Amino acid sequence: MTASTKAPVAGPAPRLPAHARRTLTRADPTLGRHIARVGKYSLVVRPPVSLFAALAEAIVYQQLTAKAAATIHARVAALGITGFPTPAEVIALQESRLRGAGLSTSKARALLELADQHERGALPTVDECRRLADDEVIDRLTVVRGIGPWTVQMFLMFRLGRPDVLPATDYGVQKGFQRVFRTKALPTPQQVLARGERWRPFRTVAVWSLWRALELPPPARRRPAAPAG
Repeated sequence: MTASTKAPVAGPAPRLPAHARRTLTRADPTLGRHIARVGKYSLVVRPPVSLFAALAEAIVYQQLTAKAAATIHARVAALGITGFPTPAEVIALQESRLRGAGLSTSKARALLELADQHERGALPTVDECRRLADDEVIDRLTVVRGIGPWTVQMFLMFRLGRPDVLPATDYGVQKGFQRVFRTKALPTPQQVLARGERWRPFRTVAVWSLWRALELPPPARRRPAAPAG
């Protein structure tokens, strides 16, 4: 699974904390120059009302444009009694009804399994997730069909506001990396992770800036100085 090449943003957001900017610039001057071009930091965190609702939305939105995903999400929500179906309501629905709302077979089954895991008490609560380390959250949530590391990393960034997340398999991150660091080929996840060690403990900020790279014109290349005389 991969992210869109554009990171979600909404409304006003705080500027990049000065200490994060200084830390990243000292650790990686090339990235620091890029961050200066990007300007205001506008990654917006939406705290989840419930873990089930947040992960269900993530399943629906996987590998779709925002517009298409929003349409399908609204159709699934219409199946609930008072909004998006509760876990118990999802379990009571047949897979065919979920597919009729626009979900693929794999997503319908993932949503059913998520609801089942929730009802059996196998999933942590939002408060428990807030107390767990990033890797622990990933380990706890990826037991659900259709929930992979990338999905949980997006949850950590955009729902829990974790500052040090690096989704190295994300296509938008890789494309931004290629543009910022001027690599000939798309970097591998291992190459992104290796460079990303410099960005701790603000890797989320670095990721956001790499996403933004795709919206900016490529930086001008420096011309060699003319020979004297």
